[in-house]
Amino acid sequence: MDLKDKLKQLPKKPGCYQMFNQDREIIYVGKAKNLFNRVRSYFVGSHDAKTTRLIANIADFEYIVTSTETEAFILEINLIKKHKPKYNISLTDDRQYPYILITDEKDPKITYTREMHRRGKFYGPYPNATAAKEVVDLLNRIYPLRKCSQLPKKECLYYHLGQCLAPCIKEVKPEQYQDIISKIQSLLKGNVKEQQKQLEKQMNEASENLDFEKAIEYRQLIADFNTITEKQKMELDVADTDVFAYVVRDSYLSIQVFHIRGHKTIARNGFLFEVMGNPEEMFVDFIAQFYLERNFPLPKEVLIPSVDYSSLAELIKNRIVVPKKGQKRQYVMLVKENAMERLDVLIAQEQKQYEKTLGAVVELGKLLAIPLPKRIEAFDNSHNQGMQSVSAMVVYEDGLPKKQQYRKYKIKTVVGANDYQSMYEVISRRYRPREGSTVFPNLIIVDGGKPQVSSALKALADLKLSIPVLGLGKDDKHRTAYLFFNNQEIYLDKKSPLFFFLENLQDEVHRYAITFHHLLASKTTLASQLDDIKGIGKVRKRQIIDVIKRANQDSIREELQQLKLSEEQMEAVIAILNR
Repeated sequence: MDLKDKLKQLPKKPGCYQMFNQDREIIYVGKAKNLFNRVRSYFVGSHDAKTTRLIANIADFEYIVTSTETEAFILEINLIKKHKPKYNISLTDDRQYPYILITDEKDPKITYTREMHRRGKFYGPYPNATAAKEVVDLLNRIYPLRKCSQLPKKECLYYHLGQCLAPCIKEVKPEQYQDIISKIQSLLKGNVKEQQKQLEKQMNEASENLDFEKAIEYRQLIADFNTITEKQKMELDVADTDVFAYVVRDSYLSIQVFHIRGHKTIARNGFLFEVMGNPEEMFVDFIAQFYLERNFPLPKEVLIPSVDYSSLAELIKNRIVVPKKGQKRQYVMLVKENAMERLDVLIAQEQKQYEKTLGAVVELGKLLAIPLPKRIEAFDNSHNQGMQSVSAMVVYEDGLPKKQQYRKYKIKTVVGANDYQSMYEVISRRYRPREGSTVFPNLIIVDGGKPQVSSALKALADLKLSIPVLGLGKDDKHRTAYLFFNNQEIYLDKKSPLFFFLENLQDEVHRYAITFHHLLASKTTLASQLDDIKGIGKVRKRQIIDVIKRANQDSIREELQQLKLSEEQMEAVIAILNR
């Protein structure tokens, strides 16, 4: 699916997005309150220099839906820390989000900080720095931990206000601190109902006493607590967990897997299948394949919705948890929401992939009035002014390349630049009778028009074979222009999936032939230059070429030394390589 189509599929929901380059490397991670508006904004209007460079390198994008913008913020930080995207460097290097810290000291204190090197228990990060500061102030007023950076020689005002235990003048038992810290930790983990009730009571009392400024202060503190203690679904209270969920629609099964490592959501995988049988059984089978066949590492815990997973291997079954309530249940529902959200995108991608591959092959069979060309073999020739003529064959099955079945041919019987005779030779060699069974294609495609097709058909006729042959003719700019079949030129819509398929196939076989030709040419040139080095015969020359093919720049000298070349010979070889 191209970017324009993917942009249309974006949901108008909060989430996190990842930008990829041509090599599928994540180059940028961002968050959005509205994914539809935010991601589309990159591709319209003018931008600053950095954003322009980013956009120029975007080849694809993915996104994860979250329940709130705050969750998107947390997920964004996790993904940036994991992938360290090129265009997020300023975020990872220069921008540290605030935390609330309970220090690890004999007399602990609670403070707001951006410094992660300090000792203690951190809570956060918090997207709203002001709210975090306000909550620290509130906690310091409620709980009598020390406030001073250095203990003074006598008690301060905080002690007289009941906001400090005064460790400066008396010994405070560890049990007292532990009781206070446990209450603070409970609040920061989201257990704020009792504290909120107390604040609401104080707010109402202040309002009844006409102390409206005080009432407003309490109201703001309640809002601040709600802001920073919102349960973050993107940070689950488990260390290593995978979370699975699925949805079914229109005969498709969409499965999403979120990966949590070190309490952070760091990655997700999405899969789409046509429903064949019971969707629930397919979902459970997928989990088994995910760990046993795809070799994904099995975490300590696997969260799934309520399904019958009794058929799973004990190794996996022992890690399965079906949450009924709480944060884990919410997370499973969030993953299900993403499965639903991704369903339309994955179906569209599947349809696009079908149109570009098997769908194009089906269309080609209809166009040529031949049986479905399930297996296609395509040929192209290459030479340098008649020298070092070669040919290459690529194989496509169901519209997809089978690179392990590609073949290369050195032209043996043709002298000079004769593309037609070269085509005759390579077709004859590929399909001549031999021991064992030969897999024949349903369609042969050759690079060229009537002359090349005629040469291929003649070779097949001489072998008493009948295989359809299609020619792909090019224009003056060496671009795919027309089809030649049954002595007729056929012109396609150049924007059709079938034309794109044939154009890509022609480019692929041409690339393969040219690569083979260049390899032979470079080896021939190198071999001829090695002939000029005194004392190097055929065997040693072959050994040197083998070393050059497999060794890298750093190890070439060391491997040449193992051939026991003289110093003069080795320097001569190095000189040739450096030309």
